[in-house]
Amino acid sequence: MSFELPAAHRELLERARQTADKVRWHAGDADAATDVDPVMREALQASGLVSVTVPAAHGGASETVDPLAVTVVREAFGGVSAHLDSLFAMQGIGSYALSVAGSRRVQEEWLPRVLAVEAIAALCLTEPDVGSDLRSITTTVAERDGELVLDGHKSFITNAPAAAFFTVLAKEEAGYSLVFVPADTPGVTVTSGPDLIAPHVIGEVRFEGVRVPLDSRVGQPGQAFPLVLQTLASFRVSVAGSAVGLAQAALDEAVAHTTGREQFGQPLARLGPIPQMLGTCWMEVEQARLLTYSAASKAAADPQGALHWSSMAKVAATETASRVADRCVQMTGRFGVVTGSTIERLYRNARPMRIYEGGNEVLLGQLAKTLTRPAR
Repeated sequence: MSFELPAAHRELLERARQTADKVRWHAGDADAATDVDPVMREALQASGLVSVTVPAAHGGASETVDPLAVTVVREAFGGVSAHLDSLFAMQGIGSYALSVAGSRRVQEEWLPRVLAVEAIAALCLTEPDVGSDLRSITTTVAERDGELVLDGHKSFITNAPAAAFFTVLAKEEAGYSLVFVPADTPGVTVTSGPDLIAPHVIGEVRFEGVRVPLDSRVGQPGQAFPLVLQTLASFRVSVAGSAVGLAQAALDEAVAHTTGREQFGQPLARLGPIPQMLGTCWMEVEQARLLTYSAASKAAADPQGALHWSSMAKVAATETASRVADRCVQMTGRFGVVTGSTIERLYRNARPMRIYEGGNEVLLGQLAKTLTRPAR
């Protein structure tokens, strides 16, 4: 087995790096934004890279979403701007169920706008009292007078203040369903916030007697969780790609600082524990990268069958990003704790990665269940 990226993915990674480099100058401002940054949006539109998040049947780059392609793009973006990375990823995460099981009307009207980054996508799962335990949600949907009626409250929804539509998880008589809801539908109320340690486009969404056509249900009644699982299977490993990119960027900052600054007549990179810290960071980044590429390759071949690999990569890479960013702040000393510096921003951006797309402890618990499940 080779752990080298295929040529097409190496080219894609380079394209994504070139896109990110063009907006590197603006990354600090964009990562402080709580609404979609126009510079990042225009760069993403011009790149055409959102095409890897949508199947070819709807204008995307490949027959099915290629998790390895999404992962390498996020690696390039994650090392430059969390805002750009999130904007790219959520176009796929928020629209994936629509591309797989949405009605023809919804697909034809909205997926081209997703590809063009004209319509910002959002996925509404969590609620004020519900995080990982999605079967405890209280948002409901019911058929009435030939329409679907939605009531509920979703919280911590990425892209909520800027979203053109929401894909909403709700309880229905048949079980749990996904419902497509344009943001301008009467009865939808969106509020921004809360403020996070790493600023993010996030908000609360309330649905009060929201009425949408019957063909706004995504897939069959009561069949939401298979679609949610498909979304996770295709996109979870890409979080690891973003984390690898961030860890590499932090290490690059530490290398530049420790080789360019002298103390006691020597570069910092040759003093005390700094060499061991640099070597450990490099080793851990490459370990995480290898597992991430391997897991993403497995997910590309069989997304749901490789979900445990995607979970392992997500946990390993995000934990690595936190450790590496922390060490790199330490190696840059007082310069690393200056607000607005690149390393300080990377340090803050690393922390939420261990929580979103499945808290690491939750994922480890799921991995343990898979590991210890009796053989059939």
